[in-house]
Amino acid sequence: MKKNPFFHFLTLSLSIIFIHTAAADIYMYVDKNGVVNFTNVPSSDKYKLFVKELPSRTRRSFSTVEYDHIIRKATEKYDVDFSLIKAVIEAESNFDPEAVSKKGAKGLMQIMPGNFRSLSVQDPFNPAQNIMGGVKYLQELLRRYENKLPLVLAAYNAGPEAVDQYRQIPPYEETQNYVRKVMKLYKQYKDS
Repeated sequence: MKKNPFFHFLTLSLSIIFIHTAAADIYMYVDKNGVVNFTNVPSSDKYKLFVKELPSRTRRSFSTVEYDHIIRKATEKYDVDFSLIKAVIEAESNFDPEAVSKKGAKGLMQIMPGNFRSLSVQDPFNPAQNIMGGVKYLQELLRRYENKLPLVLAAYNAGPEAVDQYRQIPPYEETQNYVRKVMKLYKQYKDS
């Protein structure tokens, strides 16, 4: 079967698309009528591997010690407990420097874009800038709430306005779970 230039163009175009978005192996075959068929679940041996699945970013396991040197600098600069910083990073991003939340928070400490400027963060995916910015914010919250850690964590998660409105941890399930999680992680880091 002679392949025409359109077929080559189509194959190249689809290759580029699939290479950048592949979430599973993609198989292809051209039937007797010249129709190009793609699938991620081949139903016969006519299908040949076309694009190999890319490794998923979410499958990478992130080290809990990879950023310790930055966390130590932040501890020294802002006088915020090392174990607390690690607990917040784990709860926020699980040590993924490229994490982005549904609400748009970015990086290791999940900083909202509206806070970048006040926290001196130009690149939220830069671990040093993100950690320094996040710890600066934690320091501000520790002062504001007189080191009452549950309120500090609630404000970090839900915003200080919500904590001020309720004068306690807001009655939001997500925030209450977040405070419990960070407190548990904080204790684990302190005890290790």
